[in-house]
Amino acid sequence: MAIKRRYKIDAAFSMASMTDIVFLLLLFFMIVSTMSSPNDMKINLPQSSNKTTTKTPLIKVGIDQTGIYHVAMPGKSAQEVAFEQIEPMVTAAHNNDSTTCIALYADDATPYHNVIQLLDIANTNKIKIVLATNALDKQKK
Repeated sequence: MAIKRRYKIDAAFSMASMTDIVFLLLLFFMIVSTMSSPNDMKINLPQSSNKTTTKTPLIKVGIDQTGIYHVAMPGKSAQEVAFEQIEPMVTAAHNNDSTTCIALYADDATPYHNVIQLLDIANTNKIKIVLATNALDKQKK
């Protein structure tokens, strides 16, 4: 006598839940990647007692103590570039949006002439520039 099961086992696999999980992971990593630090290199910023913020789109330029330049355009991650490539990148971004300004992240031990070269680029192209610093605690003074 053959015994039959009441329920048939379905061999089909539903990918709907797996697709949902992959989509949520994709969204999570896209959001987290845009929140990453503009400079992924170690920079010891100079100290300042003033705190000023800007709300305009920023072209983030970082210089480490060895003179390596990193540029992060608005909405993009930082990339290492040669000094000669900075001016065309900055002017192209400024031509697209005239409110764009440069945020300069220069290491405390960066040679002074590297900072002056970037200030000259901003001045000749009439682009506003902001120097990034670490704010001092008022209690430490």
